Amino acid sequence: MAKSTEGNNGTPAIWLLTDNKAGHRNQLKGLGNRLRVLTGASLHWIDASEVTVPVWRALLGIAPALNSELPSPSLIVAAGTGTHRLLLSLRRVRRAKTLTLMKPGFPLGWIDGVITPAHDAVHSNHVLLTEGALNSITPLARITDKPEALVLIGGPSPHFEWDNDVLLGQINHLIGQYPTWRWTISGSRRTPEELMARLDELQGPKITVVHPKDTYQDWLSHQLAGSRAAWVTPDSMSMVCEAATAGVPTGIFELPARPASRVAQGIGGLVENGRIARWTDHAAVMAEETVPTATLWESDRAARWIIDRYLPAFRTNPPANKRTTG
Repeated sequence: MAKSTEGNNGTPAIWLLTDNKAGHRNQLKGLGNRLRVLTGASLHWIDASEVTVPVWRALLGIAPALNSELPSPSLIVAAGTGTHRLLLSLRRVRRAKTLTLMKPGFPLGWIDGVITPAHDAVHSNHVLLTEGALNSITPLARITDKPEALVLIGGPSPHFEWDNDVLLGQINHLIGQYPTWRWTISGSRRTPEELMARLDELQGPKITVVHPKDTYQDWLSHQLAGSRAAWVTPDSMSMVCEAATAGVPTGIFELPARPASRVAQGIGGLVENGRIARWTDHAAVMAEETVPTATLWESDRAARWIIDRYLPAFRTNPPANKRTTG
């Protein structure tokens, strides 16, 4: 099924199982990048949709035929329910540890570990609870002092009461309160067309509205690197965590949370831990002296947890990266 070598120069080979959904792939990319930096690991992506795994293989842990050029893995990580059959079928691969990102729909004991947001409330010795979802953003070494703000708009979701008028009112309030700032406003695939049309009307010398079709793979990381403040709708945990991970002062727009929403609870936890600010604290987010007091870099923390528990032979213990400001 795979070559007998683990990787080049004695470094671990890591298989990343993806369903190719953008959010899941972003989580795997963030974790994989940190494991590569910390251990020299080689990363090998496997598209689960291209591998047929009958239920019996998943239940019995019998691996399907895969690319014979793949090196023997030290670690197999999956993200997304569409990858779970393949992950379970690979759980008996010799010397390989198996993990999933986010709470799985099968017994935790079937694999070696789980990394999932704290709001999923999964408790086990083999579970790492994170603040929000992992992502591929790296904390910035320096926050720009230019008055540039980034606005990230999601869309209707099961977790918050969406209201175009309320959201547009808050955006207009910010623009009116801080007229010397330059604003970049981006929608997403979930943003209602009506709202995007109304946002387009705001275009001007200091306001740029970007449609999702006009972005590219690293667009968000580039925008965050040039921003001194970010405002995000709370429905998108991934965008909130990406902005907070960059270290840019981040606030969330005010939308009513739906009862018992785990995502809303997770957003609340980020506020309580000082990672992000609520709408009512918008003056603090926009203040020039404001610097986040608590850096969020969960992909790095998760990678170090994995190394300590499952890859100790490859531990190099480099110092954690520090973000400076000024």
